[in-house]
Amino acid sequence: TLEAAIDIRASPEAVFDLIHDYARRLEWDPFLKGACLLEGAEAAGPGVKTRCTARNGFAGLAMETVYVSFDRPRVAAVKMTRGPAILETFAASIRQEDIGSGLTRVSYRFNFSTRPRFLRGILGPIAAALFRRETRRRLDALKTHVEHIQ
Repeated sequence: TLEAAIDIRASPEAVFDLIHDYARRLEWDPFLKGACLLEGAEAAGPGVKTRCTARNGFAGLAMETVYVSFDRPRVAAVKMTRGPAILETFAASIRQEDIGSGLTRVSYRFNFSTRPRFLRGILGPIAAALFRRETRRRLDALKTHVEHIQ
């Protein structure tokens, strides 16, 4: 399990709503070139399926997830239902906590396993390094965007 956090000058509601608004996702998320809700869903929520497509630097790999938890404005969690061949499993949660003085601590926690299993010892650490770097970039971009639009 890996985790990254950042403090953002905004309310937990504002941060939560922006993160889970797929019509606005590409405004702030530098990792993605596509993000959408599936099966006719109009808003994120429990049981809603999504598809996110990485920018070209990550070969345009796509991942489909389903929301397994959605407790506005505190936490939402997803698990992968379909993804790139290198990932066997992926799950993530993002929490927003009011820490006072107009700040919200955003914590992104995720875990994954790679395949094939016999290469996990090599692929796992490489994937972890890439996920850590991209998660940091995404949180920094979220902070910049949220604080700029307020």
